[in-house]
Amino acid sequence: MNNIVSILILLLIILIVTSIRIVPQANAYVVERLGTFRETWDVGLHFKIPLIDKIASKVSLKERVIDFDPQPVITKDNVTMQIDTVVYYQITDPKLYAYGVENPLSAIENLTATTLRNIIGDLELDETLTSRDVINTKMRSILDEATDKWGIKVNRVEVKNILPPEDIQEAMEKQMRAERERRESILRAEGEKRAAILIAEGKKEAVILEAEAQKESAVKEAEGQAEAILKVQQATAEGLKMLKGAAPDEAVISLKSLEAFAKIADGKATKIIIPSEIQGLAGLATSISEILKRNVEV
Repeated sequence: MNNIVSILILLLIILIVTSIRIVPQANAYVVERLGTFRETWDVGLHFKIPLIDKIASKVSLKERVIDFDPQPVITKDNVTMQIDTVVYYQITDPKLYAYGVENPLSAIENLTATTLRNIIGDLELDETLTSRDVINTKMRSILDEATDKWGIKVNRVEVKNILPPEDIQEAMEKQMRAERERRESILRAEGEKRAAILIAEGKKEAVILEAEAQKESAVKEAEGQAEAILKVQQATAEGLKMLKGAAPDEAVISLKSLEAFAKIADGKATKIIIPSEIQGLAGLATSISEILKRNVEV
């Protein structure tokens, strides 16, 4: 009898211990009572009735990432390409997640593929390659609305890779190469044009500077000549002034005139017309010279 009581007590302790549950952080437990949903346990210590309550599902509330395999899609202009997507989602309602759909991950994958085909079917190839943000936004909105009844919130959808057919890729590479070559030719032509303009401007500035230098040189030379003439005139004026102040007689003036004519002739003139006044003075000077010479001989 004591053994039976001991066994019963031990079983009771085991039932009580197994009925105590601790829900860890970022988790939730879905509890059923006799096969029917009872409640959702959040983080903390909880008790369940032995043999009556059951933990039907343990749900992680952390954000999850699903990387789907590339899906074949056809664009509006009938180009088949492979696109793979990455979906970031989080469970917000453990009850709906547990009872909403049989296989949530498979449901999200199929829904993602269908949605992607519908969106890409309305876009042409060039739009598909340049509209990733538009595709991501549309997919996130559609998936979030569709998975809301499953207790799932789609936080973000990213198009990971877009793989066009090989012939399309080759054509795109050729187009990009041609575009780069065209830009290079334009840049080279603009550089040559700019260089030619700079050379022409340099030559123009050199010619202008040379002309200005010649002009300045001519001005300086003219100013020098004018100053020299002015000095000569000033000297002549000073000489005349001094001569006038000395009050020379006619004989001195005549002698100065003879000296002037001698300088004028300078051995180069073949004929010189001398005024009669100066001729008489010259004869007088000759007579005086002869008389002086005779006196010396005697």
